Amino acid sequence: MHPYLLSIGTFKIGTYGVIYAASYLLAVEVWYRLSRREGIAPESVLAMAFTCMLSGVLGAKLLMVIVTLADGVPVAEALDPSVLLHSAGFFHGAVIGGTIGLLGSAWRLKAPLAGTLDSCFPGVALGQGVGKLGCFCAGCCYGTVSHLPWAVTFTDPQAHLLSGTPLGVPLHPVQLYTLAINMVSLGILLAVWRRRRFPGQVAALYFILEGVQRSIIETWRGDLDRGVWLGLPWLSTGRITGLVLVLFGIFLWAFFTRKAVAVRPALC
Repeated sequence: MHPYLLSIGTFKIGTYGVIYAASYLLAVEVWYRLSRREGIAPESVLAMAFTCMLSGVLGAKLLMVIVTLADGVPVAEALDPSVLLHSAGFFHGAVIGGTIGLLGSAWRLKAPLAGTLDSCFPGVALGQGVGKLGCFCAGCCYGTVSHLPWAVTFTDPQAHLLSGTPLGVPLHPVQLYTLAINMVSLGILLAVWRRRRFPGQVAALYFILEGVQRSIIETWRGDLDRGVWLGLPWLSTGRITGLVLVLFGIFLWAFFTRKAVAVRPALC
């Protein structure tokens, strides 16, 4: 693939970074459009989006550091600034950190909680899907060996240097699997958003869908340096965080359902 979009001497522009920046802008655009129908001020959305970006980046890198330390890597190496700056971190760390930032920012700006969450997370699904094209180009988040007709083979030495991607070996294109699943999730979330039974349903459903799909996708992930716990190959960091997201989604579903039920008698 093409880890670098442009390379002139020592000046390089990574394809991964460009696509992830584009995916963030797409996510914010979807959030902005949906939030207008929720009656949320545009300036509030932009302020919350900026907070989510910062807290998401911090969350992604913090989870990466935690997993690295758990693997027995020395603290000095795990906190090496060059490594932290180079790596994007773990996506679920970004989701968790970004959600914390979003909740705090929504509270500070007095934005409607359910409407803010519902308008935000369809864009997150889109952004994650598009962002995986960046992973595909860079060779990171690679899959296990595959002999299926659609298996992909990475050949760029930079992919191996940057992400440890196996070269010359047919692999499951898990990045594209994730892209496809997130596009399906986006369609589901938008359909539910139009026919919500209660405010907050879309956000709750996002966390459940994301946790389930990640647990399934982990079956074909080959980059085990992301953390394997208790010596069990199937107990990966992605499955643990996926379970956390599912449980949080169930909590949100119950919380917003009870809130909607409590409001209805007052409207009668």
